[in-house]
Amino acid sequence: MTIFVGSDHNGIELKKEVIEYLNRSGYSVVDEGDNKLDPQDDFPVFASRVVTAMRSSNDLDSKGVLICGSGQGMCMAANRFKGIRASLCWNEKEARSARNDDDSNVLCLSAKSTTKKESELILNIWLNTAFAKAPRFVRRLKELDDLG
Repeated sequence: MTIFVGSDHNGIELKKEVIEYLNRSGYSVVDEGDNKLDPQDDFPVFASRVVTAMRSSNDLDSKGVLICGSGQGMCMAANRFKGIRASLCWNEKEARSARNDDDSNVLCLSAKSTTKKESELILNIWLNTAFAKAPRFVRRLKELDDLG
C-alpha cells in the first residue's frame, strides 16, 4: 500500500513524525509537501497534490494523509474530489468508524490538537480497519458518488 502524505505549514512537523512512523511500519510513503516552512502556503495545494497522486497511482489501495492546523481545511479540500472520502479523525474510535463504515481513503489530522503518540494510534487503527461492506454502507457510498 502506498500512502501519500501532505501538509501545509501548520502540519509540517507532525507530517515528519507521521512519515517516520509509516516508514517504520513498512509502508511505501510519498511526501507530497510542503517540504519547507512557508507561512504563506495554502492547504488546498497540498490536498490536491495528495489526491491527484492517489488517483493516478497504479496502487489501487493507495491512501492519503493530510495535516493542517485544524484538519478541517484539508478535509474540505480533499472531499471536493469525486471518489475521495476524507475523514477528520481525532481519536481511535473515529478512525475505526471512518474505515469500517465509510471506507475512508484519506485521513485528515489536526496538527494543533493531535500529538505524535495520538497520531500513531489513529493511523494504526485507520490503516488496519477494513471496510465492513455492509449493504447499508455500500449503498451510502454509492449515494455519495452519485452526488456529483
